Amino acid sequence: MDTSSLWSLLYVLAFLAGGLVLAIAPLVLAWLLAPRRTRMVYQKTLRSIECGMEPIGPAWVRYGVVFYLYALIFVAFSVDVLFLFPVAAVYNEAPGWLQLGEVVLFVGILALVLVYAWKKGVFTWKSKLMSPRG
Repeated sequence: MDTSSLWSLLYVLAFLAGGLVLAIAPLVLAWLLAPRRTRMVYQKTLRSIECGMEPIGPAWVRYGVVFYLYALIFVAFSVDVLFLFPVAAVYNEAPGWLQLGEVVLFVGILALVLVYAWKKGVFTWKSKLMSPRG
């Protein structure tokens, strides 16, 4: 091996070590700084405390599917917007009808996805009313 390939290997190993340190350091710091015991309150000695306040209700709350659908749609459109930024930057260098047509087709497909989700009722919020038990 020549010296340039050894230096390249050294750079790769340094980046790998740095990545491992940055991945493991927060876990180790959280373990070192985490409180070992909660405050001593009558019959609540081993109960965890969130932000110094007493927890209200159980920690496991079931969310509706609507929240996940909104999150998926948000992620999909944010990725699409991230795609459109470089396309808009390159469009100034080589303007033309073909490039404009490709962008319009892409945005049109996104609009069709929105229309499809709207027709399927994804954007209708169905609230559950709690009836009093008698």
